[in-house]
Amino acid sequence: MSSPLEALSGPGKSLKAEPPDAQEFAGLQRSGLARLRDASNATLSLEGRFDLAYNAAHALCLAALRLKGYRPANRYIVFQVLPHTLGLGPEVWRVLAKCHDVRNVGEYEGDLNIDDRLLADLLTAARAVAAALEQREVS
Repeated sequence: MSSPLEALSGPGKSLKAEPPDAQEFAGLQRSGLARLRDASNATLSLEGRFDLAYNAAHALCLAALRLKGYRPANRYIVFQVLPHTLGLGPEVWRVLAKCHDVRNVGEYEGDLNIDDRLLADLLTAARAVAAALEQREVS
């Protein structure tokens, strides 16, 4: 029986099987953690902090997917597969999926509709990803 990640990989699908690369993983993790630290800086604008936190979460989720031996065909899938890459539930990936949608509207339509609550939820979710990724790496 194939794994959920295997089922999503192949021609025309959301994932492509590709051997993990330790240097790529380390770079994604380093970048994600640095952005996450910077996103916690309350002297920055709300928009800047949101952008940093979203990109931190994306880099960390991508690192987890690459650790499993897959590369995504689109940005969104790295959040959807969190139950299979890091064992994280909907309390994390739904926040990240919502933030992805908010980010897209901001990027493509110029309407970045964020507030302190959404940023706080995003930071919490990104920190959960970082902690789970650290546990996977140690295991």
